[in-house]
Amino acid sequence: MPIDVILLLAATVFQPEIPKVWTEEAVRELEVPLAQTELSPRHISEADYYGIPERKVYRTYPVYHPDREPEGYWQWLHEREPEIAFDPAQLRTREDWIAAGDRVFHAPVSFGPVFFGEREVRDPKFFEATGMPVAADGTVPFASWVVREKGKVELGSMGCNTCHTRVLDDGTVVPGAPSNNPADRQGARMLGQAARFMGPEKILDQIRNFALQFELPGLKQDLNRRARTMSLDELIAAGQAIPAGVTARAFTSMFVPPQIPDLIGVAERHFLDHTGLVRQQGPADLMRYSTLVQDMMGYARYGDAEPMRKPEPGKGARHSDAQLYALALYLYSLQPPPNPHPFDDAARRGKEVFEKQGCGSCHAAPLYTNNKLTPVEGFEPSQADRKKFNVMNRRVGTDPRYALQTKKGTGYYKVPSLKGVWYRGPLEHNGSVATLEDWFDAARLRDDYVPTGFKPADAPTHAVKGHEFGLDLPAQEKADLIAFLRTL
Repeated sequence: MPIDVILLLAATVFQPEIPKVWTEEAVRELEVPLAQTELSPRHISEADYYGIPERKVYRTYPVYHPDREPEGYWQWLHEREPEIAFDPAQLRTREDWIAAGDRVFHAPVSFGPVFFGEREVRDPKFFEATGMPVAADGTVPFASWVVREKGKVELGSMGCNTCHTRVLDDGTVVPGAPSNNPADRQGARMLGQAARFMGPEKILDQIRNFALQFELPGLKQDLNRRARTMSLDELIAAGQAIPAGVTARAFTSMFVPPQIPDLIGVAERHFLDHTGLVRQQGPADLMRYSTLVQDMMGYARYGDAEPMRKPEPGKGARHSDAQLYALALYLYSLQPPPNPHPFDDAARRGKEVFEKQGCGSCHAAPLYTNNKLTPVEGFEPSQADRKKFNVMNRRVGTDPRYALQTKKGTGYYKVPSLKGVWYRGPLEHNGSVATLEDWFDAARLRDDYVPTGFKPADAPTHAVKGHEFGLDLPAQEKADLIAFLRTL
C-alpha cells in the first residue's frame, strides 16, 4: 500500500483516550453530599468494582406491535445465532464509536418480565389497556428481543432506552428524550394480576422487600417508610398513579417519583439528577453516572446501614470502560427532533416577555439554564458548599420532599434547561403538571387543585407550589411566553 494512503488512513482512524471510570479519587468527588451529610453514599472500592465481570452486549431485535409484526418474524428470531454487538477492536472512527454507543444505549440489562413480559407485548389487548406508544414503523422502542442462546428468544429491557426514548404523536422515535412508556402503571397492573394467582400476601411481601431500596436508614424524615404499613391495594394504587414520563426508579421514591430527565443536550449540563446529585465536568463523569444508575447504587453504603448487596468476585455485571465511553459519545451526539413550532410574531413577543420578566437570570441563553443549584426550603447550605457547588441565593419554593427525604436528597434542585421543553412532559421535578399552560395557571397554587400530571393516589387534589414567576401575567403575555418557550 502506498505510503500516502497509509498516512491518510492513520490520520482518519479515531484513537480514543478512554478514561478509567472507577478510581477512588474521581468517585469521591463525583457527588454533591446529601443534605444530611453523614448519610452520603460511600461507594465500593476500585478493586471491587473492577472485580465485577464486564457485561456482554448482544445484538438486539425490534419488538413489534402484534398487528405490525412481519410475517414469519417470530420464527426467524428463533433461528438467529447469538451475536456480540460490541467489540472495541472493530471500531475505527469516531462514528464507529458513536454507533457502538447506540448499541450500548439499547442494550438490555434485564431479561424477562419487568414492567411487562413476552405475553403482554404479543397481545394486542395489552396495548389497548395501557396506551403503550407504538412507533410509526410498528415497533415498541422501550424493549427488544435478544438471542443469547440459539432457539431462545428473550425480552430484554431496563437499558437506557427503556426510560430515555420517546414516541412523538406522529410516531417519530426520539432517543434520549424522556420516555412516555407507561411503565410504572403497567408494573402496578401486573402486580394486581399476579396477586390473583400467587395470593395477595406473597405479592405484598415482594413489594415491601422491593420498597426497602427506597428507604434511607437514619434519615430524620423518610417518606418512603410509609410503604411498610400500606395495604396491597394502596401500594398498587401508588404505582398506578405514576404517569408516563415519571418513574419511581431505584433509590428515589414511589411517593414523589422523579420526572425522567432529557438526555438530549446532556453535555451542556453541570449537574445530573433533579437534585444535582452528580457533578458533570466531562464525559468521564457521565460514564460514572451511567454505571451508578444501572449497576452500582445497590453496593453503596449509606451511613452505618449495610448496603443492599456486597460485591462478590465473579458475580454481577457492569459495563466496561470502553462500553461506557462509547455510550457517553453517543449521548453527547444526540440532537433534538425538528421543532414544529415556528418563531412567529407570538414567539417574538414572548421572547420580549421572557427578557422583561428576568427569566434569563436562571434560564440564561443559549443553554437556557445557568447550571446552578437552588436550595429548598428547610435546608441551609454552608458558605463553602455554596461556592463549591455554584449555589444560588434564590429559592423557588417547590415541594422540598424529594430533595430532603430520599437517597437523592442533596437539599437542592438544579436549574433545568428549557431547551426542548416542547417535546417533554410532564413538567416539574416530579411531573406534577402536564403542559406549559398548566404550569402558568395560578390555580395550581390552590389546595383544591387537581394536578394534571402526577398526583398521588391518596392526595388527588393538592397545590403544586413554587416557581410563581409568570403566574400573574396577563393572558396574552402568558400565551406569547409559552409560544416562545416552545421554540427552544
